[in-house]
Amino acid sequence: MKYTISIFGLLILSLVAIPNGLAQNPSASYVANSTLSASPATDDPQDSVLTIRKRVDEVNVLFIATDKHGKFVRNLGQNDFNFFDDHKPVESIVAFRRETDLPLKLGLLVDVSGSVRTRFDFEQDAATGFLQHTIRAGFDQAFVMGFNVHQQLAQDFTDNVAQLSRSVGSLRDGGGTALYDAIYNACHDKLLKEQSDRPVRKALVVLSDGDDNQSEHSQAQAIEMAQRAEVIIFAISTDDSGLILRGDKTLERLADATGGRAFFPFKMKDIKNSFAAIEDELRSQYVVSYHPANFDADGRYRSIEISALKKDLQVRARKGYYAPRQ
Repeated sequence: MKYTISIFGLLILSLVAIPNGLAQNPSASYVANSTLSASPATDDPQDSVLTIRKRVDEVNVLFIATDKHGKFVRNLGQNDFNFFDDHKPVESIVAFRRETDLPLKLGLLVDVSGSVRTRFDFEQDAATGFLQHTIRAGFDQAFVMGFNVHQQLAQDFTDNVAQLSRSVGSLRDGGGTALYDAIYNACHDKLLKEQSDRPVRKALVVLSDGDDNQSEHSQAQAIEMAQRAEVIIFAISTDDSGLILRGDKTLERLADATGGRAFFPFKMKDIKNSFAAIEDELRSQYVVSYHPANFDADGRYRSIEISALKKDLQVRARKGYYAPRQ
């Protein structure tokens, strides 16, 4: 059988350069060999198409480093860290840089169930202040979602702080708690679809007591969706009992699995301090881009391990990612 490549296809080939290391996703893009193929000649010129396939195995990870006092360390370089992917040293580092000014894609999830009623008004005020200090017009975007048994999108993505503030004030409390559903849906419906041609910080700030009693999705499913969307979860507990309850452990697991942090303010004024710490952390991160060793586009979960060479430094990053399926 004779094979031909149309003049149109040849023209495309002569004009299109395929850059090496082209990343299709800002935080995990993946790789293989380029292939060229020509379809057999037919009477329809559209059936004779030059096909170019390329897969890129580049993973981007945001992380922070702190000293033994918990203070951010912002002056480190690539050689101060070890990087492992799927328990193996990475094949090569593509880029390493300090990022203090990345655009934010932020979701604020506010538990409006009956269990948070005693501190609800103060939490709304603290959340409003956080958005006013954090979101920069023309640069960052945030959405606000209240949840009990169901989720209510009070404000879609915007950089308008006044609209965000009004939406927080419009939330009303009452009902049960479906925390895992709220995280799953916020990541799947809002943040997973947010793509950018440069790295961005995608984060969820969750105000809740962590006591889920109504979700259809499990905790593991919520974490997996956050990892697929490459979202960092910061959790602020609304429990004011002074006891260590089951919900506290839930918030810790959600934050830890995604490279975030959980806060447990015992006094209402400490909630504002928790928000301030989150804002500081969002501006104090590093980003590394690397090629994993022995990579396969098989859809399975691959762990990420980043450690500092200095003993008194701690690193916090997401625990892993899901490879695509080819």
